[in-house]
Amino acid sequence: MAQIRKICCIGAGYVGGPTCSVIAQMCPEIAVTVVDVNEDRIKAWNSENLPIFEPGLQEVVESCRGVNLFFSTDIDAAIVDADLIFISVNTPTKTFGIGKGRAADLKYIEACARRIADLASGFKIVIEKSTVPVRASESIRRILTANTKCSLSFQVLSNPEFLAEGTAITDLKNPDRVLIGGDETPEGQQAIKTLSSIYEHWVPKNKIITTNTWSSELSKLAANAFLAQRISSINSISALCEVTGADVGEVAHAIGTDCRIGNKFLKASVGFGGSCFQKDVLNLVYLCEALNLPEVANYWQQVIEINNYQRRRFAARIIGSLFNTVTDKKIALLGFSFKKDTGDTRESSSIYISKYLMDEGAHLHIFDPKVKKEQVIQDLSHPSISEDDPDRVLRLVTVCADPYEACNKAHALVISTEWDMFKELDYERIYKAMLKPAFIFDGRRILDDLHAKLQNIGFQVETIGKKISQRLPFTTNHNHSKVDRQFPPTKKMKN
Repeated sequence: MAQIRKICCIGAGYVGGPTCSVIAQMCPEIAVTVVDVNEDRIKAWNSENLPIFEPGLQEVVESCRGVNLFFSTDIDAAIVDADLIFISVNTPTKTFGIGKGRAADLKYIEACARRIADLASGFKIVIEKSTVPVRASESIRRILTANTKCSLSFQVLSNPEFLAEGTAITDLKNPDRVLIGGDETPEGQQAIKTLSSIYEHWVPKNKIITTNTWSSELSKLAANAFLAQRISSINSISALCEVTGADVGEVAHAIGTDCRIGNKFLKASVGFGGSCFQKDVLNLVYLCEALNLPEVANYWQQVIEINNYQRRRFAARIIGSLFNTVTDKKIALLGFSFKKDTGDTRESSSIYISKYLMDEGAHLHIFDPKVKKEQVIQDLSHPSISEDDPDRVLRLVTVCADPYEACNKAHALVISTEWDMFKELDYERIYKAMLKPAFIFDGRRILDDLHAKLQNIGFQVETIGKKISQRLPFTTNHNHSKVDRQFPPTKKMKN
């Protein structure tokens, strides 16, 4: 078994940075270098203000940075020196060409493979860490084989990550499983053992699962698809609850006590976001289409359709409750990251809710404790959100320094991220500062225990998956609101 003295990770993002920081902390005898072409990102990793927020990450980085953990832009030197190379670069969904909107763009993966082939010598273990479609590692292997010199030998492994942002450090230190896929040849099995020996520094052997490469790649896509499916399933039930008088929280608890189902990922909300769920489900859809499995593709596409529907439905409920118009009304949006305990906004439901409200002429005052103003403006200025009028964001969006500023003289308060701090706000103070009637729209159901108190204060309360008796006599049919007419559900794919 090869002895690993130096590790190189290409890609200093949400996966590569935390993963290799934990490896460095747990394996002090191994020198770990994380490299990236983005100089600003590397500078941030070497500073007191890390480029990503993750509970516990700062402490891990500071415990070994400069000792056996290094962040650098010198990619070539790190590749040459490393015994083991993680490829942890972005694999975004294609925005043009064949597979647009579904297939993964592997140009960064391919660029890494070509760079390794050009520079490396001796024996290297190359590990696919990014989320990729099935058989992507075969592409890496073919590029290495076609371009390598006689001085280079290698093995390609698949080692997908199963991190949840907000709990990434805990997930890395106490994983449910570590999955390693490789060739079924003696050389492939030996490479698997080498990588396993690194994780065995802190992970019990019975949690390290080994498979062939293709099973490893598909397991990653399937895991995220199943989790996304559970969220869309409970969100579909939340729509039914709102028109029948059932409470989706009570329904979720009842079905979650069934040991065959379990209670994880049954929290109804405004929909899932993040870098993985939508991208991986769409990747799975495209894979099924490409392999002539249209029924399977249609099944998984519906997970995305329900997620989009939930966002539109929530925005429609806001507009309907505000007397069918939000034009020139001030709406406080609390939370912009896709979930609590992270500053990541990728595919955040807050972005889409903001879009629908801006399209109706609402003035949004946004607060998030970890998302910077520049990120909010950048996300809402994206062509898919702002369409042909990017200046609209500057006219309609104000990023606030605290939640009380956001709520001052607002017509409505919308909670779109489940930050714990939003449970502790002084809602009597907020109510006094808002225009009346004052509305709260709880898109994350974090105020369930406060509904009676909030109503006693004077708020009109609306929440996901629950019909609350209000004091105002005004009612509206949310199913036929302007948002639903303007943004109809995506058409089903043809077989």
